[in-house]
Amino acid sequence: MAPTSFADLKRKDLFQTKGYINAEWVQAKSGKTFDVIDPATLGRIATVPEMGAEDTALAVEAAYEAFQSFKKTTARQRARMLRKWNDLCLEHIDDLALILTLENGKTLTEAKGEVTYAASFLEWFAGEAERTHGEVVPVANQNQRILTFKQPVGVAACLAPWNFPIAMITRKVGAALAAGCTTVWKPAGETPLSCLAQAMLAQEAGFPKGTINVVTTLSLVAEVGRELCTNKLVKKLSFTGSTRVGKLLAEQCAGSLKKLSLELGGNSPFIVFDDAKIETAVEACILAKLRNSGQTCVTANRIMVQKGVYDEFAAALTARIKELKVGKGTEEGVFIGPLTHENALEKAMAHINDAKQHGGQVILGGAPMDGMTGYFLQPTIIKNMSSNMLTTREETFAPVVGLYEFDTEDDAIRMANDCEVGLGAFIITESIPRSWRVTEALEVGMVGVNLGLLSACESPFGGVKESGYGREGGRQGIQEYLTVKSMLINVA
Repeated sequence: MAPTSFADLKRKDLFQTKGYINAEWVQAKSGKTFDVIDPATLGRIATVPEMGAEDTALAVEAAYEAFQSFKKTTARQRARMLRKWNDLCLEHIDDLALILTLENGKTLTEAKGEVTYAASFLEWFAGEAERTHGEVVPVANQNQRILTFKQPVGVAACLAPWNFPIAMITRKVGAALAAGCTTVWKPAGETPLSCLAQAMLAQEAGFPKGTINVVTTLSLVAEVGRELCTNKLVKKLSFTGSTRVGKLLAEQCAGSLKKLSLELGGNSPFIVFDDAKIETAVEACILAKLRNSGQTCVTANRIMVQKGVYDEFAAALTARIKELKVGKGTEEGVFIGPLTHENALEKAMAHINDAKQHGGQVILGGAPMDGMTGYFLQPTIIKNMSSNMLTTREETFAPVVGLYEFDTEDDAIRMANDCEVGLGAFIITESIPRSWRVTEALEVGMVGVNLGLLSACESPFGGVKESGYGREGGRQGIQEYLTVKSMLINVA
């Protein structure tokens, strides 16, 4: 029988409901709290501290003090701690997945997948910790020698979203700790419990006092963000979230010229060419669009299908989606869970209604699920999408599939690039030359060809245009937390 509540946890201490500062589990200085809500039942599942600027400053100070010694640890020492953390994640995968499902809504199967994915970054950056090489530079002056080496930048603030609250923390924090930085985590207010469980495991893995701090907040997020951006002890900030908030953080960080990594909004095109295998296209679309109920950073937002296969693809996709079960993430066989919060459901319905008003034809779904308490939406397919609809310009972040028709390859590229953001894209084609041409022409940071996933720990993740800058994962990820120092030696 599948677990359904925190009472089913094998390891009860992974359910933490306090902030974590300087190796102590603490309440907010103000004494304020907020409730964490299960999106499937709308019931309260936990109460955690509503921390503010004062708590955040204490976390930063703890991280700064810890940095004075942690920066002197060897890469091998840090790698061993990261590998231990990775092992603990995998050892407790069932408990971590249950916590994630209860606060986020995703299915237990997806939650376990996220835990595995999250742990992979810890293992990856354990290896990268020992590969932050410097170099000897050929000199023009024979009386000099020049070499470079890399050092940790300092205290790193890591701001994680609610859609992947474990993986987005390990992807940031794994790189930061591998580099020798100390960290302050700010999880999303909707999903703080997964981050707190990770702090417990990181502590158990041996990370010293003050290297990891977790500030929880829901209503005071702007106050906490401002403190992290303006506090001069913070030297690096990494944020995953909306373009609007990313711009605000960049503006607030400008006063101290912090190093920034921003993984911001996406509006990923999913392009099906008429030489595609329809079965491949459908299965890739299911994964790219409906994973995590359509709430991923690179979710396929504009499904563009070439005219010759438009109706065939629409029919095949409709038949396949009808087979998918919607329900609580803890139920057996569920593929699509609830949306994580009420605003997401309201936005999805606004996009559906806007499409209908502009000539869109709803051929599946189009409304909240009947008889279900939480934030559940019927999987929806809309044909006859056009450029003047909201979905063309904004992420829907829900299981809503909008089908756009195009004629030529050039049309597809033009439509895909007619967008202010550029995070990811998907191409379905049997033509190798076409896959190269289109990949090179698309204004995005990542392209998936004949598959519905864009991320792996060994691959750099990030976008162009207003999707931000910097990269997470890959060998590039750790570089975001390092500075390069040059040493010039007189040998005359």
